[in-house]
Amino acid sequence: MLTQTTTRVLDPAELPAALAVLESEPVENAFVTSRVQVAGLDPWRLGGEMWGWYTDGRLRSLCYSGANLVPICATPEAVRAFADRARRAGRRCSSIVGPAGPTGQLWRLLEPSWGPAREVRPHQPLMVTESPSADVEADPLVRRIGQDEMDVLMPACVAMFTEEVGVSPLAGDGGLLYQARVAELISTGRSFARIEDGKVVFKAEIGAATSRACQIQGVWVAPEHRGRGLSETGMAAVLRLALADVAPVVSLYVNDYNTAARRAYRRVGFRETGAFMSVLF
Repeated sequence: MLTQTTTRVLDPAELPAALAVLESEPVENAFVTSRVQVAGLDPWRLGGEMWGWYTDGRLRSLCYSGANLVPICATPEAVRAFADRARRAGRRCSSIVGPAGPTGQLWRLLEPSWGPAREVRPHQPLMVTESPSADVEADPLVRRIGQDEMDVLMPACVAMFTEEVGVSPLAGDGGLLYQARVAELISTGRSFARIEDGKVVFKAEIGAATSRACQIQGVWVAPEHRGRGLSETGMAAVLRLALADVAPVVSLYVNDYNTAARRAYRRVGFRETGAFMSVLF
């Protein structure tokens, strides 16, 4: 019997099938799952299209195509189909990001037409925990940020993004989209910081959250306060809050060359379970 395969944009009515694929890997897919659970599959609300790879009429793999291009539970055959669609559409994303295997294959197929990239980070360890370590005391001064503290938090967010990504989030639209994202995280109680004398010393956010897993992002310590162990005690505090109030599993991914951060995350209870890859344009 011949296997029939096809790739197309998912219809909003296919939400249950899409969620079934996403929830098969709840930790790796937390970012996209959290968006789909809120916005559904309507491209306008989702901020991009959801492509589906079907085998004999059954949805097997996904690819989110928006500000990021994200392969999801993607088999090698699905990746090739997604690459063909992306090549025909032309690059509209600012990055390709996802599990290292399919993301690496996707980039190899797209690089001849989309390259060169501004930066490729081929191995970013995925770290996961279900319980905090008893070895690190949580910083009691790390707390949720209130909506009236947006102006205090925003300079730290801009500094973190610029340091991590290499470009300012204020470029292009003057930072309107980025400010809206920071405001959203504050309003949903997913932004945390230690503030001293009106300035952020440590900060982190829960960038994605479902009932099964959440993902920490944007971890940053003010340069003048580095070397004091604030990243460990601060992360220990955020981890405890996340496990108590958000999800039973907490994850993050980190650049492999950032050995200090990887060591700190292991100390607070994280273990490496896989790897992500990012291609930045």
